[in-house]
Amino acid sequence: MTTPITTPPITATRQFVLKGWHVLAMLVLFFGVDIAINTVFMVKAYGTFPGEISKTPYEDGLAYNAALAQKRAQASLGWRLSAGPEGPGRLRVDAADRTGAPVRGLKVSVHLERPATEYGQSDVALREAEPGVYRGETAMPRGAWDLTVTADDGRGHVAKADRRVLQP
Repeated sequence: MTTPITTPPITATRQFVLKGWHVLAMLVLFFGVDIAINTVFMVKAYGTFPGEISKTPYEDGLAYNAALAQKRAQASLGWRLSAGPEGPGRLRVDAADRTGAPVRGLKVSVHLERPATEYGQSDVALREAEPGVYRGETAMPRGAWDLTVTADDGRGHVAKADRRVLQP
């Protein structure tokens, strides 16, 4: 005799069905968390640095336009200035025109400052030692220095140059 095979009764199991409101809830949750995190980051960033570098941005913009005009005028002159230390406590600036000939009779001054601090700032007037070569004395200790050279011929022609030098 054979035993009949019995199967367990079939029970209805409820399966998850993704519906529209589920998708809506996931989207709202995702973007809500994203917007909340970005808002926290923006508030923290703005609180630490508001983006204002200058108290007079309009005036700085006008000064920048004047600096651009001065650069164009300097480019039309064709002067080249090279500057740097020439031994301890001595500065040298060479001035040449676009043909390489020395530029004589300039009033040359150099503003010295440290790259990271205002300590030790000074202005040095240089004298023409030989044609196109200007020298001056300064108490420039060892380290990195930013030099701003200004050369004026007294007839309205001005050339400026910025250099970072290392005083040994």
